[in-house]
Amino acid sequence: MKSKATLKQIAKDLHVSVSTVSKALNDSPEISEQTKAKVQEYAKLKNYKPNIIGLNLKNRKTKTIGVIIPNILNPFFAKVFTGIEKVADEKGYNIITCISNESLEKEVHALDILSNGTIDGFILSISEEAQKLGEFNHFKQIINEGTPIVMFDRISEDVDCDKVIVDDYESAVNAVQHMIKTGCKRIALLSSIDNLSVGKLRAKGFYAGLEKRGAKVDENLVILTDSTEDFDTKLSKLFADTKIDGVFALDEHASVSAMKAAIKKGYKIPEELSIIGFADGVWSKRLTPSMSTVSQHGPEIGEAAAKLLIERLESNTEEEQKFRTEVIETELRQRESTKKT
Repeated sequence: MKSKATLKQIAKDLHVSVSTVSKALNDSPEISEQTKAKVQEYAKLKNYKPNIIGLNLKNRKTKTIGVIIPNILNPFFAKVFTGIEKVADEKGYNIITCISNESLEKEVHALDILSNGTIDGFILSISEEAQKLGEFNHFKQIINEGTPIVMFDRISEDVDCDKVIVDDYESAVNAVQHMIKTGCKRIALLSSIDNLSVGKLRAKGFYAGLEKRGAKVDENLVILTDSTEDFDTKLSKLFADTKIDGVFALDEHASVSAMKAAIKKGYKIPEELSIIGFADGVWSKRLTPSMSTVSQHGPEIGEAAAKLLIERLESNTEEEQKFRTEVIETELRQRESTKKT
């Protein structure tokens, strides 16, 4: 996607403030004729088109937030949404929600439709396809045009904006160390989300957790894929050919599939096999045995994201605020699928 010339870019190129560029383009008497001419000429050269929505953002509040989530069936995103809605309601904001269904095209379309003056800012988690392709220009363009974005869970370090995350890496380290403490020696790493940023961080944490305990990784016990079909095939082979005493699963599909495969194979849980899943939907409590999980505290993530966005929207300062990344602590919830320490 071709990026448009922005006030921020012009200011950077000419080594002046964004305020100076804006005033020069609006023929303000506060700016010298020489500076006006310089800015206006450069803006014309760069084919700058004023963004009416962006220029009037502070004076044209809709009190509406756009929320874009990748998957409506994932309980985690539903929990995050409850947190967003709670804070938005308290602060007098409405919400318009779009589902990208993990599609880059739908994600871009949702941003385009809502950024025409319908909303004041976005809260979103990046689609699977955008992360897989490393395509984030559509976010940068929206931000450059004056609409703030807060990313949560799935984020991109390439995009300068506010973010809310959990410490996926440290959470994985702690979970694996818990399994080792309870006697697990052959722990399988299972993931069907290896193309997502959160999946990669959790996998790194798994390796680090073993290393800190002086344990070696058996690559025969590792399944990292971005396809549920491929995952199911490899999981079936793993349980057929290999003896394991622990499973650390990085997503809902991997967690539930591992539990079903273990029970089918005849493992006694947790006496012979411990399982920890990186999720905390209703299903984890209702499985038999119930599954120990790394809880991501979805509502708290949603609340933090909404507060960050509304704080930025309602800021009265003329200076540009530094972007913030808030880290929400996770919690290992021990249920029946793991031995107690």
